[in-house]
Parts: sequence; C-alpha cells; structure tokens
Amino acid sequence: MSAASADTVLIVDDDRSDRRLVTGMMRNVLGLETQEANNGQDALGILANDPKGRIKLVMLDLAMPVMGGFETLKALRQNYKRLPVIVLTATQSLESAVQAIKMGAHDFMTKPLAAERVGISVRNALKMNLLSQEIARLKPHSGRPFLFTDLIGHANGLADVIAMARKAAQTNMPVLIHGETGTGKDMLARAIHGESSRHARPFIPVNCGAIPEKLVESTLFGHVKGAFTGAISNAAGKFKEADGGTIFLDEIGELSLEAQVKLLRVLQQGEVEPVGAGRPVPVDVRIISATHRDLQDDISTGRFRQDLFYRLNVIPVTLPPLRERCGDIAQLVRHFLALYTAQTGQTERKLQPEAIEKLQQYPWPGNIRELENVIGRALTLSDHEILDPEHSISTINAQGHFKPLKEIEHEIIMKALTHHQRNVTQAAKALGIAKSTFYARLSE
Repeated sequence: MSAASADTVLIVDDDRSDRRLVTGMMRNVLGLETQEANNGQDALGILANDPKGRIKLVMLDLAMPVMGGFETLKALRQNYKRLPVIVLTATQSLESAVQAIKMGAHDFMTKPLAAERVGISVRNALKMNLLSQEIARLKPHSGRPFLFTDLIGHANGLADVIAMARKAAQTNMPVLIHGETGTGKDMLARAIHGESSRHARPFIPVNCGAIPEKLVESTLFGHVKGAFTGAISNAAGKFKEADGGTIFLDEIGELSLEAQVKLLRVLQQGEVEPVGAGRPVPVDVRIISATHRDLQDDISTGRFRQDLFYRLNVIPVTLPPLRERCGDIAQLVRHFLALYTAQTGQTERKLQPEAIEKLQQYPWPGNIRELENVIGRALTLSDHEILDPEHSISTINAQGHFKPLKEIEHEIIMKALTHHQRNVTQAAKALGIAKSTFYARLSE
C-alpha cells in the first residue's frame, strides 16, 4: 500500500546511527517522510504538535533513557489509540516481544533490521491505520464525537469553512449550511455538534424533504395515542428526541409554508406541542439546518418565510462544491477504496495515477456523493487490482460532454450483467436495485 506523500513515520531511538538507518529505509525504499526523536518524552512532544495528523506510524526502540520504550508505548496507547507502533529492539527476547504485542504494538522487530521485513511491516501498519480511520469515519456513533479533523479536506479545501464552523460550534446559535447536493452538509453538521458542548447529547438528523406533508407535525413534534388514525401509541417526535442535543433539519427549503409556520413557533417559544396533547412541552435543542436551494429567491417568490429564514440563518456556512476543491479528490478516493476494503474484506484496490488526474478534471455535478458512486461502480465492475480510467468515469463522452442518462444506465447494466455472467440476481444486487427494477431497465 503506497502512502500519501504527506504521511510521516516518527522514529524514536536514542542511537543516532540506528535512527539514520531507519530513516534511510523509510525515505529511499518506501518513499515516506520521517521525523526523529531520541526518547519517548520528545516523541510525545512531537505528536502533540502534529495537529494535522501527518504522523501515521511510530517506530519505537525499547531501550532508551529519560522515557523507555514500554513506558512510551503505554502513553501512545492511552493517547493515540489508532496510531500503529512497530517496536524495535537489539535483543531477541521473546518475553519482550510478547509484552509489546500485548500492550498494543502492531509488530516487533529485532536489530539489525532487514529492509524487506521492515517494508512489509510498515506497509501493513499503514494500511491498518488507514482502514481504522475510515471505519471510524463510517461509524460516527462509535463511542466518540465526530470532529472537524474527521472531515476529509479539513486541512485543505475545507479550511476556511472549518474555521467558520469552529466558531459556530462554540455557540448555541442556529446554523444554516448551504451547499449543492452531495457536498457533505450532514457530515459538517455532525462535526459542529461533535465539537460543541452538546457533543454527549443526541444528534438527530431529519430529512425534511422525505417527510410526507400530513406527517410533518407528528414527525417533528410528536403525538399522543389516538390523536389521529394510526396513532396507536405516543411518539416523542424528533425535537424531543434531540432534547439537550442538536437537531439537523436537512433540506429545510422543502418544508411547506404550513410546516414553516409551526417550526417558527418552536424557534420563538422553545417548546413543542405534540399532536393531540393540548399543551406544550419545553425543549432545549440546538438547530442546524441545511439546503441546496437559494432561500433568498424562495423568499422573493413566496415559497419560504422571511421571518423563519432570519431565525435559521444566524450563522451561515457555505460548503464549496467538489469541483472547487479538486485537491481533496485523491484523499477522498483513498477513503472510499479503504472503506470498500474494510466493508467487503476483499483485496486492496487502487487507481492508476492517470485515473486520479482524470477524476480531478471532471466537474462532479453530484459532488462527493457522485464520486463515491463512481468509485463503488468501478470496484464492482472491475476484476483488476489496479483500476484504470475507463472504470473511473463512464459519464463523459469522447467530446467531454455528459452522456445521456439512458446511455449511462444501459452501459452500467450491461457491464454488471457481463461481470456476473448474466446472473440477474447478482447483477441487480451489485447495483443496489431490485431484480424487478433490473428486468424493467433491461426491457426498456
């Protein structure tokens, strides 16, 4: 697994000649950047001053003054749980090796080091580090808050956005996130909540565009048993579920005017009235909303209430489209490839450098969501370990224009059918559609 050029290995050893030897292996053989420390205390100081998380691996000698290897390893496991550590020692003590592995070391090697053995161990450690990071991203509820540093591009294409969002996280004021479909508005909202004082309380996402009109009030504010046909029990509602935490109202511009009036009342009074309850219930909720629409235009056409807009738009944040942050595409691709590997247990897959370049030149009208779908499709339809540009983008014709949707759909369906040896059930499953839908597409 090749590491990104920014990836750095921290070499911790009190023997300067040994540090230089390992540095040479890392740089000349594996193409990795390095930093050096001559004891554990210095190493922890270097890590504390690495806010962008460029250090992806620690090579740790056991016999050191000031702060020894085992003491350092213990501190690393407490403070940097996902950072892999390869332990180095001049002795071939089986007891030391067993103790290091039990304490959480990724591997154990004795000096003098063999370059081939080091290369295998380092590549495996870096791969495990990447997979653990992507799994953590995939599971935002895995026991820790979702942070701005979990957002891909937080140090590059999203730096200005994150600076504003950090300020928003320190308040309880409403935030309105604007951005095209697929730019990651939900993940930014989750990070604002994760870095706020409410991070230990619920984060409740609601897709306003997906709620049937007749159920908006019940979904958001709850209902009591018997309030309407089908209300067979009490329901708390999304606002009450988010009490003490954050509610994320995605696609807020899709709410009807009637629903907007009811939402405005909640914002003004800090309480909800469940359908059929007859009395209000207080709620303490931080509101983050998001939209891909131009709400100012909707206000001028009477589709969105101006007073509600002012209530929601206290701290506006705009997410840039992917075409304006193409420098993040390579990292996003690595993220999706690692996720696929972690989810399926299949062999690691890569894209050729020219494929990355082609992805960076593509305008991405569907943004990150489209990129994820493209990578998933390429992985599904290719049997090769290295994916070529043909598997990356199938939406652009030879003239650089979009292909008609029917043409793209036809190509994908036929490739899936061929790939799965004309097994319709497997092809439909690979594309994430029902078999009946697959047959319907074929007949068209």
